[in-house]
Amino acid sequence: MPEQPDKNAIEVRGVRKVFGTGENQVAALDTVSVSIRENEFFTLLGPSGCGKTTLLRLIAGFDFPSAGEILLHGQDIAPLPPFKRPVNTVFQSYALFPHMTVAQNIGFGLEMLGKPKAEIEARVAQMLKLVKMEALKARRTSQISGGQQQRVALARALAPQPKVLLLDEPLSALDYKLRKEMQIELKRLQHETGITFIFVTHDQEEALTMSDRIAVMSAGKILQVGTPWDIYDKPAERFVADFIGETNFLTAAITGMGNGKARATLKSGTTIEATVADGFQPKGNATVVVRPEHAKLSNSKGDLSGTVENIVYFGTDTHIHVRLDSGEAFTVRQQNTRSAGCGFERGATVGITIGNDAAQVLRD
Repeated sequence: MPEQPDKNAIEVRGVRKVFGTGENQVAALDTVSVSIRENEFFTLLGPSGCGKTTLLRLIAGFDFPSAGEILLHGQDIAPLPPFKRPVNTVFQSYALFPHMTVAQNIGFGLEMLGKPKAEIEARVAQMLKLVKMEALKARRTSQISGGQQQRVALARALAPQPKVLLLDEPLSALDYKLRKEMQIELKRLQHETGITFIFVTHDQEEALTMSDRIAVMSAGKILQVGTPWDIYDKPAERFVADFIGETNFLTAAITGMGNGKARATLKSGTTIEATVADGFQPKGNATVVVRPEHAKLSNSKGDLSGTVENIVYFGTDTHIHVRLDSGEAFTVRQQNTRSAGCGFERGATVGITIGNDAAQVLRD
């Protein structure tokens, strides 16, 4: 995929979307601004009702913003209807024509655009190969599986070569194993076509697996934009840390700053160094977060101490739930080896050591 970090496919500038009037007015999007680069896989991630699908619909042209601008390659497209935008959408329900064959479904949009028959046939053949559906091209879409229907919907959306492809939770109806396979396929398709993908999901693992960058949304706002690593390892505030994966929250008193880090005294009395989100100057009591895999459990003294309450085996790893002496809950994630057991038992007294740069102070 060619890297063009200085070029934006989509720019959203100060966009608001209000539904209702008077006392019933609700702001689905509250002055949202974000830039989405050319040729990147960009994900809008957040819980139901956060505004991610509303933003996708505004980019597609199915709704119009109450205020602000939406630019495609520098051109304001907010006033344009959907059919005048070089943008296509794949929905949760694939909206395929059950009486048509796979090939006919893929070529339908090209026919509506008035493309010559030879061009349509060549493009359909190219799309069938891209989504690995050549053998099923003559079968009706009512006679293929859900995963195959999803591939057809993708091929149909990609056939007109849109500048941007919008995907509104298109994997949600698939079973777990097929969803994992399609995540890899989607990333491959994006890489091979070079088209900007804007993907909406509430699934954190899906976002981390597929995205070049992620925008985490809540209550109509974008809280943080960054790479999967940024979002997971360097969350800007508590909501982001809590929504993405599992994490431990500890109450601490900030006793000073030094070398760009905060000195945080935990309830146990132990003082540790914690990184600080950019532009944040913590004072007084604050929340310190530690990811479960960034702490180690032992039978000796550590930064924290407590009692093992529960042990949960996940195959690849084991989660050990500890009740700290301070009363706070803490989980340690330990990678499994070929040897049986994790080395600890329920009721055992344990120590927890927090790794270097593992703790971070967040905005609440």
